[in-house]
Amino acid sequence: MDTFELIQRMAVALAIGLVIGIERGWQQREEAEGERAIGLRTHALAGLLGGAWGAIARGTGDWGVVALGLAFMTFAGAIVIFRLRELEHDKTFGATTVVAAMIAFALGAMAVLGDQTVAAAAGVAVAVLLALKTVLHTWLQRLTWEELRAGLILLAMTVILLPVLPDREIVAWLPINPREVWLLTILIAALSFAGYVAIRVAGPQLGIPLSGIAGGLVSSTATTLNMGRLARQHAERTKLFAAAILLSSAVMMLRVIFLVGVVNASLLQFVAPPLVLALLAQGVLAGYLGNWTRSAATVDQPLSLKNPFDLGVVLAFGALLAIIMVLTKLFAAWAGAGGAIALAAISGTFDVDAISLSLARLVPGGLDANTAACAILVAVIANSLTKIALAWTTGGAALGRLFAGGVVAALVSGGIGLWVATRL
Repeated sequence: MDTFELIQRMAVALAIGLVIGIERGWQQREEAEGERAIGLRTHALAGLLGGAWGAIARGTGDWGVVALGLAFMTFAGAIVIFRLRELEHDKTFGATTVVAAMIAFALGAMAVLGDQTVAAAAGVAVAVLLALKTVLHTWLQRLTWEELRAGLILLAMTVILLPVLPDREIVAWLPINPREVWLLTILIAALSFAGYVAIRVAGPQLGIPLSGIAGGLVSSTATTLNMGRLARQHAERTKLFAAAILLSSAVMMLRVIFLVGVVNASLLQFVAPPLVLALLAQGVLAGYLGNWTRSAATVDQPLSLKNPFDLGVVLAFGALLAIIMVLTKLFAAWAGAGGAIALAAISGTFDVDAISLSLARLVPGGLDANTAACAILVAVIANSLTKIALAWTTGGAALGRLFAGGVVAALVSGGIGLWVATRL
């Protein structure tokens, strides 16, 4: 290692300590000078000290590594002693600052001895985690046992089960790749969980627009049913509920774009233009109907949606995805493009995500890109038509007509986008 590289790595070690120290110093900013055992400067020096011992260890072989370990233990002991005195003075408890200082030292050494980019990223992650103390504690207070249990079970199944799942089709007559099915299932669950968290964080008095947006991340069909029920109870706000359904439908289209892009980015040139124009049309109409600037109406009944990380929900979607994958491949093999489009129309009535993922993964193996893109769009159209029927039956004719108008605007805009995409 030349002098320039060593200086560069030492600078990274110092920067790591500074990042962590800035957060710790900000948290302790109300304390008087001399009452803080470990603040900004101490964390910065801890990172630099770790880098210095890392440089010593790098040039002295095995004995240098031993010396680094002893230095770390000595540093940690000194920090613990001073922190204990501070806690006794303040009559409080807490080990976070001690651990943060130890991490600053360790990452400083890592910046010199190992990958400095990883060390720097870890330092930023530590600072972010420390800064999110209030948010994390609030989230833990609102976390239910059912949510915690479901998340732990799902994590265990992913970490333990995923590595041992076969990454191939098990038998010729059952074209399912278990690992691929499970990975796609987790992707959908994680995306849905983002919407679920948005609803939970917003509290019981959830605004109607946020209900539509967050509900679209979880399930636009469930959002349509819920808004239809509320529209029948609050007829004077029918336009707001129609706007919320349009927003959830627009978010559903955004989900499709995201999922297709993750699985097969080459399809985006066919799928993205019509869906982007369609979701923009729905978003504009939703803004007009909602008239957010003059109406901040909320409802007393929040969206009632099942935790998407619930094990039963995840396994049910995984089974649905596996079935649709098999049917998609068989239909494409036996009936060609027509079979894939027909299956998309049927599957899209119930769920867009599963059929979109199935079709995207078949390109270029079992389907050509044009056919797959066309089938995905057919699934989106089928789902939109189904939601018109649901809105009409659950919320009444007024809600049904308003949402149908939004779907027509989306279809016209999407048709323009498709025409443009096919000529690029």
